[in-house]
Amino acid sequence: MSRYIYSFLVFFIFWVAFTTSLQPDELLVGAVVALVIAFYTGKQFSEGGLGNFTARKIIFTVRYLFVFIWEMIKANVDVALRVLNPKMPINPGIVEVPTKLKSNVAKLALANSITLTPGTLTVDVIGDKLYIHWINVTATNPEETFEQISAVFEKYIKEIFE
Repeated sequence: MSRYIYSFLVFFIFWVAFTTSLQPDELLVGAVVALVIAFYTGKQFSEGGLGNFTARKIIFTVRYLFVFIWEMIKANVDVALRVLNPKMPINPGIVEVPTKLKSNVAKLALANSITLTPGTLTVDVIGDKLYIHWINVTATNPEETFEQISAVFEKYIKEIFE
C-alpha cells in the first residue's frame, strides 16, 4: 500500500510544481489525476514504497533541480549563440555515452535530463549506453562524452533513484 501512497505523493508534487497553482480546483484535479496514475503505475513505479522517501533523496533532488536548471540555462545560451552567430561551429552527430546507472527509472531520468537540455537529444538507450544526438560534437571517446554530457546529472540521479 505504501508504494501507491508514495507514487501518489510524487505525482501530486509534480502536478503542483508544473501548474504552480494552489487554487482548490487545481489541487482537486491534481489529486484525482495523481490518484489515477498512482493506481495504475504504483506497483511498477516504486518497489520500495515510502521507504524511498528519505531526507537524503529529497536533498539530492533539490540539488539536482538547481544543477539541471543551471545546465539548461548554459545550454540555452550556447544554442542561441550558435543560431545568432553563423560563424560558431556546428558539428552535429550521434555519440555513445556510457552510464553506470542500473535501474530503468534512473536511466529514464538521465535520458530525459539530457533531452531537455538544448543541443542534445537522447536517441536510444541500449543496455548501459545512451546514444545522444549532439549539436556540436567535440568528443567521440565514450569517457569524454560521458564527462561532457551526462556526468553532472548522473551523480545526482544515482543518489535519487538507486
